[in-house]
Amino acid sequence: MESVGRLMVNINFYKGKHVFITGHTGFKGSWLCRILLNAGAIITGYSVDIPTNPSLFEIADIKDNITSIKGDIRNLSNLKKAFDSAKPEIVFHLAAQPLVIESYNNPVYTYETNVIGTVNILECVRQSTSVKSFLNITTDKVYKNNEWEYGYTENDILNGFDPYSNSKSCSELVTDSYKKSFFEDNHVRISTARAGNVIGGGDFADNRIIPDCIRAAIKEEDIIVRNPNSIRPYQHVLEPLFAYLLIAEKQYNDDKYSGNYNIGPNDSDCITTGTLATIFCNKWGEGIKWKTKAINGPHEANFLKLDCSKMKSTFGWKPTWNVEKAIEKSVEFAKEYKKEADIVDCMNKQILKFINK
Repeated sequence: MESVGRLMVNINFYKGKHVFITGHTGFKGSWLCRILLNAGAIITGYSVDIPTNPSLFEIADIKDNITSIKGDIRNLSNLKKAFDSAKPEIVFHLAAQPLVIESYNNPVYTYETNVIGTVNILECVRQSTSVKSFLNITTDKVYKNNEWEYGYTENDILNGFDPYSNSKSCSELVTDSYKKSFFEDNHVRISTARAGNVIGGGDFADNRIIPDCIRAAIKEEDIIVRNPNSIRPYQHVLEPLFAYLLIAEKQYNDDKYSGNYNIGPNDSDCITTGTLATIFCNKWGEGIKWKTKAINGPHEANFLKLDCSKMKSTFGWKPTWNVEKAIEKSVEFAKEYKKEADIVDCMNKQILKFINK
């Protein structure tokens, strides 16, 4: 497993490495566990619960092949006990309350999880003697959104609007403070990664466009699209995950790679939600169609795009699958799941196809 597009990923680097993943039972966490298991990493995961039913974590044969610990990221003593037992060299922090709409319903829980959770995992890293590389996974929504038509760069103002986005902005600031206060000597290399909207097989969450499309298609119902004109940087889940692996590996070996990185698709793949739904319907077939239904929901940004030139110039990186391929692979997975096929085999084949592209 040598290269992904122009992104050179030495996945063999992770063989035998002790890796700690918060939020490992989620959509992205489960795919990350599957990649690292294939690479031969020794994984400890820490998560408060399995967030969806059905769950990718449960159907992807992960639990029995890693050390999986149930615990709340807000509980420092429990987290530290698990962390100290694992003695990780590399830490991926994914644990979060990840939904904008849910953050309006439960803002206190969102801030506690996304801000205090970041403080707690960094406190574990601060007191550790084993960690060399830490990556905090946040979101493209950390930026103050001015509805610009050009992409936000890593130097733009952090000030997310809604409680979820704002809590992730705070998580970025916490990480930066810890980095400057406790890791100036670079004995632990620290970065954050701000990824665009992620799609792919195995996402069973509510209030996300591709899962909503799949549920409607399986029921042979019209897909309901809330904001068809909103523009988002859609990308397949494997795009950011391999970028995370690259950043964590490179900074492990050289502190010059520590920093903040945007990870998103090419400009041509920043499309409206309506266009995404249309492509999905074409890929799924069977006469599936979508319609708009006015829902008096909370504020959501209309236009959001990332400038990923730093990732490209630093690592020679570029996206591997365009948005049509990302949707195609999401549909492929969903149809395999629908017919109760081997999900691990489906994931492994998609990972290999991504790598070999």
